[in-house]
Amino acid sequence: MWKKKKWQELIRSKAFLRSAIIIGAAAILLIFISSYVNFDFFQQKPTAAAYSEELRKRLLDIVSEIDGVGEVKVFLTMDNSGENVYLTNTDTKTKSIEPTVRGVVIVCDGGDDPIVVDRVMGAVTRSLSVSSDRVYITKLDGRTATAAE
Repeated sequence: MWKKKKWQELIRSKAFLRSAIIIGAAAILLIFISSYVNFDFFQQKPTAAAYSEELRKRLLDIVSEIDGVGEVKVFLTMDNSGENVYLTNTDTKTKSIEPTVRGVVIVCDGGDDPIVVDRVMGAVTRSLSVSSDRVYITKLDGRTATAAE
């Protein structure tokens, strides 16, 4: 009974009422502010290396499906590490620009067949929007490395 009386006195006190109003107003204010604040800076942006690796894997998947290619290895070089461009007169503050492909090397079993080379060249140049002088395709050497080498 004593505890109940004490709680009733605490709830009726002006200090408790003032604290409850302040806490409630602060909660409403935080909810209101959160609808206008952009929290994108908490999201991790992909790095240039991760972007390059993802692009390499996707290219490897595409090229390995071409008839006559056989086993394939892909090497990419990137021109820059990407950049953020600050925009004006827009709702968004920045725009992310991905790194660009500088060069591609494709090494595959069918790299000595001109038809396969042409198909691979077409797939690479069109999928990456690079010119053919940035792409090199060659035959995969069948040797396997040994521990003695």
